[in-house]
Amino acid sequence: MVLFAGVDSGSTSTKAVLIDEGGIIVGTHIVPSGNNLRKSAEVALHTVVAKTHSGLDDLAAIVTTGYGRFISGLNSKAMSEITCCGRGANYLHSAARTVIDIGGQDSKAIRIDNAGKVVQFSMNDKCAAGTGRFLERIADSLELDLEEMADLSVHSQEKLPISSTCTVFAETEVISRVSKGEAVAGIVKGLHSALASRIFTLVVGLNIVKDVFVCGGGAKNAGLVKELEELLGEVTLPSGIDPRLVPGIGAALIARDSQKEPAK
Repeated sequence: MVLFAGVDSGSTSTKAVLIDEGGIIVGTHIVPSGNNLRKSAEVALHTVVAKTHSGLDDLAAIVTTGYGRFISGLNSKAMSEITCCGRGANYLHSAARTVIDIGGQDSKAIRIDNAGKVVQFSMNDKCAAGTGRFLERIADSLELDLEEMADLSVHSQEKLPISSTCTVFAETEVISRVSKGEAVAGIVKGLHSALASRIFTLVVGLNIVKDVFVCGGGAKNAGLVKELEELLGEVTLPSGIDPRLVPGIGAALIARDSQKEPAK
Protein backbone atom coordinates (compact mmCIF):
# COMPACT_ATOMS: atom_id res chain seq x y z
CA MET A 1 0.00 0.00 0.00
CA VAL A 2 1.36 3.41 -1.01
CA LEU A 3 1.10 5.93 1.82
CA PHE A 4 1.69 9.66 2.28
CA ALA A 5 2.70 11.31 5.55
CA GLY A 6 2.16 14.67 7.16
CA VAL A 7 4.16 15.58 10.26
CA ASP A 8 3.19 18.69 12.23
CA SER A 9 5.90 19.67 14.73
CA GLY A 10 4.13 22.07 17.06
CA SER A 11 5.38 23.86 20.15
CA THR A 12 3.41 21.57 22.47
CA SER A 13 2.78 18.37 20.53
CA THR A 14 3.98 16.66 17.37
CA LYS A 15 1.40 14.98 15.16
CA ALA A 16 1.91 12.41 12.40
CA VAL A 17 -0.80 11.46 9.89
CA LEU A 18 -0.82 8.80 7.18
CA ILE A 19 -3.21 8.76 4.23
CA ASP A 20 -3.53 6.39 1.29
CA GLU A 21 -3.80 7.20 -2.41
CA GLY A 22 -7.53 7.75 -2.06
CA GLY A 23 -7.03 10.37 0.63
CA ILE A 24 -8.32 8.12 3.42
CA ILE A 25 -6.71 8.59 6.83
CA VAL A 26 -5.17 5.26 7.78
CA GLY A 27 -3.24 6.24 10.91
CA THR A 28 -2.47 9.09 13.32
CA HIS A 29 -0.22 9.55 16.31
CA ILE A 30 0.49 12.42 18.71
CA VAL A 31 3.49 12.79 21.03
CA PRO A 32 4.68 15.66 23.25
CA SER A 33 7.16 17.84 21.37
CA GLY A 34 9.49 18.26 24.33
CA ASN A 35 12.81 20.01 23.82
CA ASN A 36 13.92 17.93 20.82
CA LEU A 37 11.62 18.58 17.86
CA ARG A 38 13.69 16.39 15.59
CA LYS A 39 13.35 13.39 17.90
CA SER A 40 9.62 13.90 18.48
CA ALA A 41 9.01 14.07 14.70
CA GLU A 42 10.87 10.82 14.17
CA VAL A 43 9.07 9.10 17.07
CA ALA A 44 5.63 10.25 15.88
CA LEU A 45 6.25 9.11 12.30
CA HIS A 46 7.87 5.78 13.17
CA THR A 47 5.07 5.00 15.63
CA VAL A 48 2.22 5.71 13.21
CA VAL A 49 3.94 3.70 10.48
CA ALA A 50 4.33 0.78 12.88
CA LYS A 51 0.65 1.06 13.86
CA THR A 52 -0.38 0.46 10.26
CA HIS A 53 2.00 -2.51 9.91
CA SER A 54 3.81 -0.63 7.16
CA GLY A 55 7.39 0.44 6.68
CA LEU A 56 9.08 3.73 5.88
CA ASP A 57 9.64 2.38 2.36
CA ASP A 58 5.87 2.51 1.86
CA LEU A 59 5.90 6.31 2.21
CA ALA A 60 5.86 7.90 -1.23
CA ALA A 61 6.21 11.43 0.15
CA ILE A 62 6.37 13.30 3.45
CA VAL A 63 5.43 16.92 4.13
CA THR A 64 6.47 18.55 7.41
CA THR A 65 4.84 21.62 8.91
CA GLY A 66 4.80 23.58 12.18
CA TYR A 67 7.64 25.08 14.21
CA GLY A 68 9.99 22.19 13.59
CA ARG A 69 9.32 21.66 9.90
CA PHE A 70 12.85 22.64 8.83
CA ILE A 71 14.65 20.54 11.45
CA SER A 72 12.61 17.34 11.40
CA GLY A 73 15.48 15.23 10.10
CA LEU A 74 13.06 13.55 7.71
CA ASN A 75 13.39 13.30 3.94
CA SER A 76 10.53 15.69 3.41
CA LYS A 77 9.23 18.92 1.95
CA ALA A 78 8.45 21.73 4.41
CA MET A 79 5.19 23.69 4.14
CA SER A 80 3.65 26.52 6.15
CA GLU A 81 1.24 25.39 8.87
CA ILE A 82 -1.22 28.01 7.61
CA THR A 83 -1.31 26.36 4.18
CA CYS A 84 -1.60 22.89 5.72
CA CYS A 85 -4.27 23.96 8.21
CA GLY A 86 -6.43 25.42 5.43
CA ARG A 87 -6.14 22.24 3.41
CA GLY A 88 -6.89 20.00 6.38
CA ALA A 89 -9.92 22.06 7.37
CA ASN A 90 -11.31 21.85 3.83
CA TYR A 91 -10.86 18.07 3.87
CA LEU A 92 -12.77 17.68 7.14
CA HIS A 93 -15.44 20.33 6.49
CA SER A 94 -15.75 21.43 2.88
CA ALA A 95 -18.07 24.33 3.80
CA ALA A 96 -15.40 25.94 6.00
CA ARG A 97 -14.37 29.41 4.87
CA THR A 98 -12.91 30.80 8.10
CA VAL A 99 -10.54 28.61 10.11
CA ILE A 100 -9.42 29.37 13.67
CA ASP A 101 -6.42 27.35 14.82
CA ILE A 102 -5.73 27.77 18.54
CA GLY A 103 -2.31 26.39 19.39
CA GLY A 104 -0.08 26.37 22.41
CA GLN A 105 2.11 29.31 21.36
CA ASP A 106 0.02 31.10 18.73
CA SER A 107 -3.48 31.43 17.34
CA LYS A 108 -4.33 31.86 13.67
CA ALA A 109 -7.37 33.06 11.77
CA ILE A 110 -7.38 31.87 8.15
CA ARG A 111 -9.74 32.62 5.28
CA ILE A 112 -9.87 29.82 2.69
CA ASP A 113 -11.66 29.26 -0.60
CA ASN A 114 -13.74 26.23 -1.59
CA ALA A 115 -10.58 24.26 -2.40
CA GLY A 116 -8.92 24.96 0.95
CA LYS A 117 -6.44 27.48 -0.45
CA VAL A 118 -5.51 30.38 1.79
CA VAL A 119 -7.05 33.70 0.81
CA GLN A 120 -5.98 35.75 3.83
CA PHE A 121 -4.73 35.16 7.37
CA SER A 122 -3.76 36.84 10.60
CA MET A 123 -2.05 35.44 13.65
CA ASN A 124 -1.11 36.19 17.22
CA ASP A 125 2.44 34.99 17.85
CA LYS A 126 3.77 37.83 19.99
CA CYS A 127 1.81 37.35 23.21
CA ALA A 128 0.66 34.20 25.02
CA ALA A 129 -2.63 35.89 25.99
CA GLY A 130 -4.20 34.74 22.73
CA THR A 131 -3.06 31.13 22.95
CA GLY A 132 -3.62 27.86 24.76
CA ARG A 133 -0.56 28.52 26.89
CA PHE A 134 -2.49 31.38 28.50
CA LEU A 135 -5.01 28.91 29.94
CA GLU A 136 -2.37 26.33 30.86
CA ARG A 137 -0.49 28.84 32.97
CA ILE A 138 -3.64 29.99 34.78
CA ALA A 139 -4.74 26.38 35.29
CA ASP A 140 -1.43 25.66 37.00
CA SER A 141 -1.95 28.66 39.28
CA LEU A 142 -5.44 27.44 40.22
CA GLU A 143 -4.23 23.83 40.60
CA LEU A 144 -6.80 22.66 38.06
CA ASP A 145 -6.41 20.72 34.84
CA LEU A 146 -7.81 22.16 31.61
CA GLU A 147 -10.82 19.83 31.57
CA GLU A 148 -11.81 20.91 35.07
CA MET A 149 -11.45 24.55 34.04
CA ALA A 150 -13.60 24.01 30.96
CA ASP A 151 -16.31 22.27 32.97
CA LEU A 152 -16.41 25.04 35.57
CA SER A 153 -16.66 27.65 32.82
CA VAL A 154 -19.44 25.93 30.89
CA HIS A 155 -21.64 25.54 33.98
CA SER A 156 -20.91 28.89 35.62
CA GLN A 157 -23.79 31.36 35.78
CA GLU A 158 -21.37 34.16 36.61
CA LYS A 159 -18.65 35.70 34.45
CA LEU A 160 -16.05 37.79 36.24
CA PRO A 161 -14.21 39.89 33.62
CA ILE A 162 -10.43 39.79 33.61
CA SER A 163 -9.06 43.26 32.96
CA SER A 164 -5.44 42.31 32.25
CA THR A 165 -4.57 41.33 28.67
CA CYS A 166 -1.06 40.16 29.58
CA THR A 167 -0.63 36.58 30.78
CA VAL A 168 1.64 37.57 33.66
CA PHE A 169 -0.67 40.30 34.93
CA ALA A 170 -3.77 38.17 34.36
CA GLU A 171 -2.22 35.43 36.51
CA THR A 172 -1.59 37.95 39.29
CA GLU A 173 -5.15 39.24 38.97
CA VAL A 174 -6.58 35.74 39.20
CA ILE A 175 -4.58 34.90 42.33
CA SER A 176 -5.71 38.17 43.91
CA ARG A 177 -9.36 37.48 43.14
CA VAL A 178 -9.18 33.96 44.52
CA SER A 179 -7.58 35.26 47.73
CA LYS A 180 -10.54 37.64 48.10
CA GLY A 181 -12.95 34.71 47.96
CA GLU A 182 -14.39 35.34 44.50
CA ALA A 183 -15.92 32.32 42.75
CA VAL A 184 -13.33 30.27 40.85
CA ALA A 185 -15.94 29.24 38.25
CA GLY A 186 -16.75 32.87 37.48
CA ILE A 187 -13.05 33.74 37.25
CA VAL A 188 -12.43 30.85 34.86
CA LYS A 189 -15.38 31.85 32.69
CA GLY A 190 -13.94 35.36 32.56
CA LEU A 191 -10.58 33.95 31.47
CA HIS A 192 -12.17 31.97 28.65
CA SER A 193 -14.07 35.07 27.62
CA ALA A 194 -10.86 37.14 27.58
CA LEU A 195 -9.10 34.58 25.38
CA ALA A 196 -12.11 34.32 23.06
CA SER A 197 -12.11 38.11 22.68
CA ARG A 198 -8.43 38.13 21.68
CA ILE A 199 -9.11 35.45 19.06
CA PHE A 200 -12.24 37.27 17.88
CA THR A 201 -10.10 40.34 17.17
CA LEU A 202 -7.97 38.26 14.79
CA VAL A 203 -11.01 36.90 12.98
CA VAL A 204 -12.80 40.23 12.63
CA GLY A 205 -9.82 41.56 10.70
CA LEU A 206 -10.51 38.95 8.00
CA ASN A 207 -14.20 39.82 7.56
CA ILE A 208 -15.78 36.65 8.95
CA VAL A 209 -17.27 34.27 6.40
CA LYS A 210 -19.27 31.20 7.44
CA ASP A 211 -18.74 28.34 8.10
CA VAL A 212 -16.31 28.96 10.93
CA PHE A 213 -14.15 25.91 11.69
CA VAL A 214 -12.18 25.74 14.95
CA CYS A 215 -9.19 23.43 15.43
CA GLY A 216 -5.98 23.10 17.41
CA GLY A 217 -5.69 22.22 21.07
CA GLY A 218 -8.02 25.07 22.00
CA ALA A 219 -10.88 23.34 20.20
CA LYS A 220 -10.76 20.65 22.90
CA ASN A 221 -11.71 23.24 25.53
CA ALA A 222 -15.52 23.39 25.80
CA GLY A 223 -15.40 26.56 27.91
CA LEU A 224 -13.39 28.44 25.29
CA VAL A 225 -15.52 27.16 22.42
CA LYS A 226 -18.68 28.29 24.21
CA GLU A 227 -17.29 31.80 24.64
CA LEU A 228 -16.24 31.89 20.98
CA GLU A 229 -19.77 31.00 19.95
CA GLU A 230 -21.06 33.89 22.03
CA LEU A 231 -19.04 36.16 19.73
CA LEU A 232 -19.15 34.31 16.40
CA GLY A 233 -22.36 32.31 16.46
CA GLU A 234 -22.23 28.61 15.69
CA VAL A 235 -18.81 27.14 14.96
CA THR A 236 -17.87 23.71 13.60
CA LEU A 237 -15.37 21.40 15.30
CA PRO A 238 -13.59 18.42 13.74
CA SER A 239 -15.84 15.38 14.00
CA GLY A 240 -14.45 12.08 15.21
CA ILE A 241 -10.83 13.19 15.17
CA ASP A 242 -8.50 15.08 17.48
CA PRO A 243 -8.64 18.78 16.46
CA ARG A 244 -4.86 19.03 16.83
CA LEU A 245 -4.43 16.81 13.76
CA VAL A 246 -5.85 19.24 11.19
CA PRO A 247 -2.54 20.73 9.90
CA GLY A 248 -1.00 17.25 9.81
CA ILE A 249 -3.90 16.01 7.70
CA GLY A 250 -3.40 18.92 5.33
CA ALA A 251 0.32 18.17 5.13
CA ALA A 252 -0.37 14.53 4.22
CA LEU A 253 -2.82 15.60 1.51
CA ILE A 254 -0.26 18.01 0.05
CA ALA A 255 2.30 15.18 0.11
CA ARG A 256 -0.11 13.03 -1.90
CA ASP A 257 -0.81 15.80 -4.38
CA SER A 258 2.92 16.35 -4.92
CA GLN A 259 3.20 12.84 -6.32
CA LYS A 260 0.31 13.07 -8.77
CA GLU A 261 1.24 12.97 -12.40
CA PRO A 262 0.41 16.15 -14.35
CA ALA A 263 -2.70 15.92 -16.49
CA LYS A 264 -2.03 14.91 -20.09
